[in-house]
Amino acid sequence: MKGILGRKLGMTQVFTEDGVMIPVTVVEATPNIVLQKKTVENDGYEAVQIGFEDVKEARATKANIGHAKKAGTAPKRFVREVRDCELEVNVGDEVKVDIFAAGETVDVIGTSKGRGYNGTIVRNNAHQGPKSHGGSKNIRHIGSLATNGITSRQGKILKGTIMAGQEGGYRTTAQNLTVIKVDTEKNYLLIKGNVPGPKRGLVMVRTAKCSKGNKAPVTLVDYTKAEEE
Repeated sequence: MKGILGRKLGMTQVFTEDGVMIPVTVVEATPNIVLQKKTVENDGYEAVQIGFEDVKEARATKANIGHAKKAGTAPKRFVREVRDCELEVNVGDEVKVDIFAAGETVDVIGTSKGRGYNGTIVRNNAHQGPKSHGGSKNIRHIGSLATNGITSRQGKILKGTIMAGQEGGYRTTAQNLTVIKVDTEKNYLLIKGNVPGPKRGLVMVRTAKCSKGNKAPVTLVDYTKAEEE
């Protein structure tokens, strides 16, 4: 397992030399710093703790400042762990985008966009009610909750019953996405498809847990050469 923290910049599209258009998400991943290495002897499990984006000491706690000084770096805005990390790194080392390669399969973890308070039709993909024959006032209502027998006999609502409530704003993972391009100079990844979260949202790119296998890298059209000519 290996991973890196970054920010989602947005979506665009690239073209292969064969003329195939690929929708991609641009993830900016500046070098992460290894803050701590956890071991089975001391912590009960193996993991590498990485930090992303410096923050002013005036805005950091004393604990975070002291923790970062052990690695010889500034306190970080985002700190995450990569369990069972296969990278051979030490405290204070940098983790860059070159740990991934084009064609590799990855998972992207992020916080989904908050959608506010929504009803069951939007939130749970429920059906609307009849629009005629006396149902015109209850088109988007949830309907009866006492049709399972348990509710009427025991007087309770079962867990998981669809209801209106908060939608979005939770941790979610997009699995088995393909890395299209890795730019080590500008520190960004092009990942096929969409990833969770808004623009400038924090994401974590890691090795796919349930990988379906890596794919052959594709050759993209280089427009910089055309501009130079």
